[in-house]
Amino acid sequence: MIVLDNVTKTYATHARQVDALAGVGLTIPAGEFVALRGPSGSGKTTLLMVIAGMLRPSAGTVKVAERDIYALGQQERARFRARHIGFVFQMFHLVPYLNISENIKLAARADGTDRSGEIPGLLDQLGLTGRATHKPAELSAGEKQRTAIARALLNRPQIILADEPTGNLDPENAATVMKHLANFQRGGGTVVVATHGPAADEFATRVVTLRDGRLDETA
Repeated sequence: MIVLDNVTKTYATHARQVDALAGVGLTIPAGEFVALRGPSGSGKTTLLMVIAGMLRPSAGTVKVAERDIYALGQQERARFRARHIGFVFQMFHLVPYLNISENIKLAARADGTDRSGEIPGLLDQLGLTGRATHKPAELSAGEKQRTAIARALLNRPQIILADEPTGNLDPENAATVMKHLANFQRGGGTVVVATHGPAADEFATRVVTLRDGRLDETA
C-alpha cells in the first residue's frame, strides 16, 4: 500500500544543509495501523507530508497504492490524494466561518464528487449530530478533531494520515480520537499516526520511531 525507498528530504539553511529525512525505507501493507513515534523535530510531519503527496522528497521514491506519486503531475497527484488519502492535522484546519457540515463538505469538493448525502451518517458515527450547524468556535477541541476526522473520511479513502491528532486534547478525548481511527483500520483502512507520546501504541499494529530523520522500528 505504502512503500518508501531511500527517501531523503533536505533543507538548505544559511550555514548548512539539514536532512529532515535521511534515506528512509518503509513499507506499510494495507490494513495496518502504524504509530510513528519521535520527539519534536525528528521529521514525523515531513514524512507524513511526503507520503501524502504534499511535499516532494529530495531523493528516493514514494509509492502509494502501487503508484509512484511524484511521477504524477501536480493536478493528477492532487486528484489521487483526494481519492486515496485523508489527512488529519493537529490544529484541525477548520474554516472558521463555515459550520461543521460545510467544513466536512469541503473534502467532497476537493474530490470532485458530491458525497454530501453521507455527512449526516458521519456526524452520527463521530457523535457530532447535534453540532452540524455549529461553527468551529462553538466546539470543544475534541469535537473539532472529530470534525477533522469526518472530513478525512468523507471521500472513503484507503489511507488516513494523522499528524499529532491528540496533541491538543485531554486524555479522554485523545482516546476517543484513537478509537475512531482504530475503527477505520478495523474496517480495512490503513492508518499512520505521528505522535511524540504513547497515545496510539495500544491501537497500533506496529510502532516505529523516527530519530533525526532516520526510522528505527521498535515493534
